[in-house]
Amino acid sequence: MKFICNKEVLLKEIAIAQEIIASKNAISILSNIYLEANNNSLTIKATDMKVNFQTEVPVNVIESGSTTVYGDKFFGIISSFPHSEIEFSQKDITAVIKPTTLKKPEYKLKIIASDKYPEFPVSSSSFFDIPIKDFKEMIQQSVFAVSDDETRYFMNGVFLEKSENKLNMVATDGRRLAFISKSAGKDVNDFAGIIIPPKILNTIVKRSGDEGLISISVNDKSIFIKFASYKFSSVLIEGSFPNYRKVIPENQEFSLSVKRSEMLDALHRVSLMVEKKSHRIFLGLSSGKMAVYSEESEMGTVEDEIPCQYDGEDITIALNYRYMEEPFRIMTDDEIRIRFSGATKAITIEPVPEKDFFHIVMPMQS
Repeated sequence: MKFICNKEVLLKEIAIAQEIIASKNAISILSNIYLEANNNSLTIKATDMKVNFQTEVPVNVIESGSTTVYGDKFFGIISSFPHSEIEFSQKDITAVIKPTTLKKPEYKLKIIASDKYPEFPVSSSSFFDIPIKDFKEMIQQSVFAVSDDETRYFMNGVFLEKSENKLNMVATDGRRLAFISKSAGKDVNDFAGIIIPPKILNTIVKRSGDEGLISISVNDKSIFIKFASYKFSSVLIEGSFPNYRKVIPENQEFSLSVKRSEMLDALHRVSLMVEKKSHRIFLGLSSGKMAVYSEESEMGTVEDEIPCQYDGEDITIALNYRYMEEPFRIMTDDEIRIRFSGATKAITIEPVPEKDFFHIVMPMQS
């Protein structure tokens, strides 16, 4: 096996492969990246046995073949390589990596035979397409609300369902909920609701652009995603996602609107004095203004105030600082509405004007 390739082109794809690999054990095949050179194309694969990644890049193939290399060292070598073109060749159980025009530097990296690399699953269901910009927005507006409590594994992922002509994406940790819905399009096949691990979704957000379509296929155990030259698949989380519709308030008596930037600034200032275990802050609402303050602690306290459009009764709501800050940070709208019906009832956070997403946060005890 021997090929010549551009350093920057290869480095971009090896970086994605390294995000997928979970093991850093040099003797494990799962720490290795699969390389196959054929027909002036290099196929690159990486897996942690739950999430799989595959792509192709153009290279000058001198001798066809396949092998696997230790991903961590390979990435380090490519990153530090001082030349724009790389020659990769395989000799017995060693990969030799060097410049195309010079003899040095020359790296020799141990390999593991490619026939030991796991086979990737293939989708048995048809693919459907949606705009990649829509899918990225769905992930961004939901994935941060996933639970990290492993005892409630069915909430350790993002729920995706087709409901009539819509695709809904939902995440919750039991104390907050994020919901977004997009048009499903005519070619979206029916499937039961699935729970997708965050790893594959975060990688897609990080590595995809905003133009074009993304192709998705779902079966009982896995999700398959394709865009550009990339192919991803992931094992789904088993279990029943909570009936999230029961959490969504039907009617909320009060509402206020606030400038997103002013709210974020106030939350940041108050967070400097927030008690680290509880993350508790207070919103004191009165006509035309909102007080944002921390609870009294050994370190002291802080109170800030920002204008808001509100003409209801005076009320104080205790909330988790992070649960307020994260949806405000992920939204991009200038004005945000907060709806509620009491100090102990769920609050809804949504953009003004309304869009296809909202966030629900449960108050804390005062």
